[in-house]
Amino acid sequence: MKKLSLFTIILIAACTVAMAQPRAIGGRIAYGVGVSYQHSLGEKNMLQVDLDFPSYYWGVQGTVTYNWIFPINSWKHAGSWNWYAGVGGGVGYQWYNWLGWGWGWNYNHNRVWRGAFVGAAGMIGVEYNFSFPLQLSLDWRPVIGPIIGKKWDGNTGASFYAQGLYSSAIALGVRYKFGGKIKNESSL
Repeated sequence: MKKLSLFTIILIAACTVAMAQPRAIGGRIAYGVGVSYQHSLGEKNMLQVDLDFPSYYWGVQGTVTYNWIFPINSWKHAGSWNWYAGVGGGVGYQWYNWLGWGWGWNYNHNRVWRGAFVGAAGMIGVEYNFSFPLQLSLDWRPVIGPIIGKKWDGNTGASFYAQGLYSSAIALGVRYKFGGKIKNESSL
């Protein structure tokens, strides 16, 4: 019984600390759309979790990156500017809407894969935090790694997932910030 009580106290304390941290939730728009969540890990770090739906192929991609934040103190505005860069990983699955005819950009069916991929992710971007709870960002988050599945010719195998270099492209992020203190130029 004592172990259960101790576990409950630790769980409640961890949840309280997590809820007190600044967070942001919103979306990213690039070649597709996605849902984005940021969780602050102190003043200089954040964790970003994205779930994307690319538009040039049917698929889904989940990405987690650990980012370092670098404030831009020379740009004076009512809000705050930050650079951020990080590393992480991504997983996903891609498939195509095959209707018996080829798409114009899909001239070489032997290079097109349908299957699961896993890869390393990188992130670099700039964000603006308004003095009210809104954040805008521009970032690039490539994901590269192996893909395992089938080619359109029916052969099964593995290949290199290169679509992740341009599927995330440069994305516009719009997020609502909640929890914690919103920074402005007086706090920088």
